[in-house]
Amino acid sequence: MRKRVNIRMSGLGGQGVVTSAHVLATAASKEGKHAISNPFFGAEKRMAPAESYVRIAGERIYDRGELVYPDVIMVFHPQVITLGKCYTMPFYSGIKAGGILMINSDEPLPLSNDDLGFLDKMNVPIFYVPATTLAVEIAGTELATNMSMLGALMGATKIVAMEAMEAALQDRFGKKYVASGGTATLDEAIKKKFAKKEQLLAKNMDTIRRGFDLGVAWAETIKTPMLV
Repeated sequence: MRKRVNIRMSGLGGQGVVTSAHVLATAASKEGKHAISNPFFGAEKRMAPAESYVRIAGERIYDRGELVYPDVIMVFHPQVITLGKCYTMPFYSGIKAGGILMINSDEPLPLSNDDLGFLDKMNVPIFYVPATTLAVEIAGTELATNMSMLGALMGATKIVAMEAMEAALQDRFGKKYVASGGTATLDEAIKKKFAKKEQLLAKNMDTIRRGFDLGVAWAETIKTPMLV
């Protein structure tokens, strides 16, 4: 793993981008790593651009806030790219050489030749994840799209172990953590979708594991070593 990994998550309001960042940072902390998550507060309404950042390192992290130079960019909705629903433009702005671009889409998006040329020059592979399709198939709701994305990230990079992620989800949807504002509303919507807390955790983990398997399979197709 790099000395430090910076992850920028871009999506739309209601997709759980902020929740994903918090859960990932919590999982890293449970492994003894240093981690910070920060949301970017914009319009805070459904389908508006949403962005969140995660920093993970083996040593203390002193900076926080907006993340300009990410190692990994996770795009939770194709409209971030196709309709420019992103606070950071272009959507790959600042990506480091040898990084990873993950996009939630069942098929490749019609990126411009300029975009593809830039990413190729930076040696940044694109990992298309059918995250929403998996979420509906496994959890029965698109609200679990963020779990698919997290699982795919874990499989592709091994950035946190499955046990740590499961413990982080227990914290998030158990009694230890209390969210506020729009994030709390989303958490409640997710909980109401499932009759029991145990069912919620089980469905989320099932979705993460399926995403993980996809991530592992994708990483094996990459010819150059993953720098993350």
